[in-house]
Amino acid sequence: MGSQNEMLIKEIVGSIRKLVRAVYLDSSKMSRKFGLTGSQSGVLRNLFLHGSLSSADLSRKLYVTPSNITGIIDRLEKKSLVERIRKVGDRRITLIRLTEAGAKVSRTLPDPIEKKFIAQLADLEPEHVQLLSVAMNQILSLIDTQDVADTPLEINQIAAAAAPLMAPLNPPGD
Repeated sequence: MGSQNEMLIKEIVGSIRKLVRAVYLDSSKMSRKFGLTGSQSGVLRNLFLHGSLSSADLSRKLYVTPSNITGIIDRLEKKSLVERIRKVGDRRITLIRLTEAGAKVSRTLPDPIEKKFIAQLADLEPEHVQLLSVAMNQILSLIDTQDVADTPLEINQIAAAAAPLMAPLNPPGD
């Protein structure tokens, strides 16, 4: 492998580390500022946008398992941000809705990094977006991601798992 190729490979790997770190820091900032995880803020955003939803609907929208969404809702309920109510006309169904406090928090949540990224990509020329897509698909195929779901939860989990690995790259005070 030539030294120029080695340098490019190191640059690509470094860029991927920076991307993972940026996602992790965005999630950490959300947690510090609002006391919410990425998944919890996703629930609040969905309820704010769509109104009351069943836990099954939330589970599907956030690509998490039903047992995970139950835990997320339980924690949000303890924070008095959501409440469980019976559906009018079918009391077998429980809906999750925002409380007044939950609606207030939802209105102040910053856009997730994914939304910012999409907006920036939309400003690029279509040919550039095509090149980025091809390059990203090639990178993903190199690391065998076919079993990894395309979800915000997976990104948050990857970022959280990668955080200890990223620490040596960013010593305290950076």
